[in-house]
Order: sequence, then structure tokens, then C-alpha cells
Amino acid sequence: MRNMNQMMRQFKKMQEQMMKAQEELANKTVEGSAGGGVVTVSMNGHKKVLGITINPEAVDPDDVEMLQDLVMAAVNDALAKADELVSQDLGRFTGGLNLPGLF
Repeated sequence: MRNMNQMMRQFKKMQEQMMKAQEELANKTVEGSAGGGVVTVSMNGHKKVLGITINPEAVDPDDVEMLQDLVMAAVNDALAKADELVSQDLGRFTGGLNLPGLF
């Protein structure tokens, strides 16, 4: 019974640390880019887009599709970097286990 209580305390402490790490992700940012940096997207660790910067040279009224592709690529790049950030920050709690849907 003693080991069970100790294990429960350790689990609760780990859970609190994990919640704190998740909260801290809101204050961490990543940046994705496309087209050699003509389009950049900044995003926090909760995958909220914080800003999009588009260099005027990327804006061609005759080729709107290209700009759309650049924005999409920059967003996807930022999402991949945010996933990597989450994995690094919260991965220490799972010991490298790949638990689908956890984060």
C-alpha cells in the first residue's frame, strides 16, 4: 500500500509538470517559411497562428495561386515545427512512447 501511495504522488507530480509544460507552449513560438522566406508564418506551441508576413515581391495579381501555395507551404512548415516543439517539450513525460492523440 505504501508503494501505491508513493506511486500516486509521483504520478500527480508528473501530471502537474506536464500541465505546466503545456501552458508554457503558449509562450513559445516557431516560424515556418516558404519561397526562400518571402512568406513566413509565426505560430505558438498550441498551433495558434500569431502572424503572417508576405514580402511584396510574392504578390503577383496575375498569379494568385502561387501566393496561396506559398502561404499554405509556410503554414504547413510552421505546423511541423510546432509539432516538433511539442514533441520535445512533452516527450520527456512519455519516455519516447508514441501515444496517438496524447499531444
